[in-house]
Amino acid sequence: MAGSNMGRQGRGGHGTKQRYQQMSEINVTPFVDVMLVLLIVFMVTAPLMTVGVPVDLPKTKAAQINDSEEPLVLSIDADGLLYIQETSVELDALVPRLQAITGNNPDIRIFVRGDKSIPYGQVMEVMGLVSSAGFKKVALLAKLPGQN
Repeated sequence: MAGSNMGRQGRGGHGTKQRYQQMSEINVTPFVDVMLVLLIVFMVTAPLMTVGVPVDLPKTKAAQINDSEEPLVLSIDADGLLYIQETSVELDALVPRLQAITGNNPDIRIFVRGDKSIPYGQVMEVMGLVSSAGFKKVALLAKLPGQN
């Protein structure tokens, strides 16, 4: 009688039915993959969009510009001071400095960043001066809605 009892219980000792337990672990591999992709995206784009002059840009819904060449950035801060990259420059000396930096290359991309508290006419004056100097690719930068 003892031998026949052993045959019915099987390996687990719970009868012939097998019981399944739900797996309560989270598979973290897809999360790690997504995080690594985001890390790479931020590492590539952060240096392109960061310039040392603090400017409070107006917001826009336009798409972000993607370009393989690093652009030259002109910034106008809240006090109305003009900068080429991080170097302060007077408005009268802007065109000669740009021509010296670019080697008179009219196809170099130039971004103009203006603090939202300065008059729009001041930003347009800088853009007009750069355009009249022969530079063809002059664009405004603005904050995308998701950026701080």
